[in-house]
Amino acid sequence: MNRDGTTMRAFVRDRYGSPDVLRLDRVERPTLTDDGVLVRVRATSVNALEWHTLRGKPYIARLTDGLRRPKTALLGTDVAGVVEAVGANVTDLEPGDAVFGSRTGAYAEYVSGRNLVPMPKGLTFEQAASVSVAGQTALQGLRDKGCLRAGQHVLINGAGGGVGTFAVQIAKALGAEVTAVTSTPNLEMARSIGADHVLDYTRDDFTRSRGAYDLLLDIGGNRSLSSMRRALTRNGVVVLVAPSPGQWLGPVARVLGAVVTSRFTDRKVLPFLSSVRREDLFVLKELIEAGSVVPVIDRTYPFERLPDAIRHVETGNASGKVVITVD
Repeated sequence: MNRDGTTMRAFVRDRYGSPDVLRLDRVERPTLTDDGVLVRVRATSVNALEWHTLRGKPYIARLTDGLRRPKTALLGTDVAGVVEAVGANVTDLEPGDAVFGSRTGAYAEYVSGRNLVPMPKGLTFEQAASVSVAGQTALQGLRDKGCLRAGQHVLINGAGGGVGTFAVQIAKALGAEVTAVTSTPNLEMARSIGADHVLDYTRDDFTRSRGAYDLLLDIGGNRSLSSMRRALTRNGVVVLVAPSPGQWLGPVARVLGAVVTSRFTDRKVLPFLSSVRREDLFVLKELIEAGSVVPVIDRTYPFERLPDAIRHVETGNASGKVVITVD
């Protein structure tokens, strides 16, 4: 039991499946730790991570998440809200501060944890809630895994989604020339956020541009490794953000293929998995406050319609992030 015995509303699930398995229930509020803060959630958002976790696919993920039933009832990662209490060891935040970041169980009225920092000035809670997972994935994929340098030509495959819209802007902020690959309805949006060149994946095949790109961030997951490698410069790199299709192994086969084939060529294909880092939340905060990055929101849902928000993201038709307000 919590020290104060209070409860909160949260979406929970007791089995794998579609968004229909989610139900809004009352559960205990999270306990405040000495190193964490208790936050009243004002907004959260949907990532591919959530609907993959909800469905328990690819099946190999159930080795850690629970073979027959999920080990964790709560879902959600992105958070924006207001600090209600701070732990004994916390000195950089205080009650009343607006914060954003990541915490498991974000589809609830309260979260408690450490990976939360002051919100960027000028953002709404809805905008701030769209940043953490997608922004860190884009930043770490480009800067850390891809070793992006100013002046390089970068292609973002899947530029219209949550990670893609951040990746276009972050690559520009890091000094790259950016080509955005997206669907027809998203072409103008990609231009508006800074892409130097835009390609419609329904008509244009970027893999025919042999030797054109120093870095290719693959979020779309719709091209073969060999075809993407052909589009690279001599020492170019593909960074794999997207999993490959498949119910059982999902990204594992694609990752193994990347590791094996990269041993025989200078054009590397590198698997990538982002992590939560407070220091990178501050980097994103600085980029946003400098005007280099602006969150792109497709639409906003009220908390009670979270399952509908997940269904929309699953269609692959969202332009930017899908956000949920928690009143």
